[in-house]
Amino acid sequence: MDHDFPVRAFKDDLYRQFARIGKCLSSDKRLELMHLLSQGPKSVEKLAEATEMSLANVSRHLQILLDANLVKYSKRGTYVIYCLAGPHIEGFLNALWRMSETQLADITRVKNDFLSQCEDVQTLSLNEVLRKMDEGMILLDVRPADEFEAGHIPGAISVPMEELYQYMQSLPKETPIAAYCRGPYCVAAAEAVEKLQREGFTAFRVEEGVYEWREFQAQR
Repeated sequence: MDHDFPVRAFKDDLYRQFARIGKCLSSDKRLELMHLLSQGPKSVEKLAEATEMSLANVSRHLQILLDANLVKYSKRGTYVIYCLAGPHIEGFLNALWRMSETQLADITRVKNDFLSQCEDVQTLSLNEVLRKMDEGMILLDVRPADEFEAGHIPGAISVPMEELYQYMQSLPKETPIAAYCRGPYCVAAAEAVEKLQREGFTAFRVEEGVYEWREFQAQR
């Protein structure tokens, strides 16, 4: 290699570009927004409602993500709809969640603290549920309907949380039910199971979500 080649300048410039992504991900709110977008496209208004942030704050965080090419947007009438810039970003996010749980004991503690409040909620693996569906178990997707439409586990039924009680009325109590939501760090499935159990159903939480199901399919 030519010793006049500016190696130090090249490395500095390269890692400076990598650091743009790191700085962009240094906000808990931006990570939450990206997790929501991994479930499907959403308007600024829906993101604000889901995160309980103001429209102005959501827009500011989205602009930072946009500048780093982590999200993109399109127009639907008067609405601006955001989504992740590509499927590889969803894979990166899930790798980040898993690495963080491995390296940071506090994440496991936070998860366990929450689940300890749901003492009667039992968890089945996705593999177990897929087998039991052949025996009559019903799998509920309790995410919002637009997320179900963007992608779901085959055979699942879309029953958003606000429609759960009404849906229960149409089922015989002996029907076993499993519920999933946005993956390992989503609380909605546990909440749905608690509600089903209070009404006399045998119900189970599924920790995995759509991304984990896709991984399972890719490994088969």
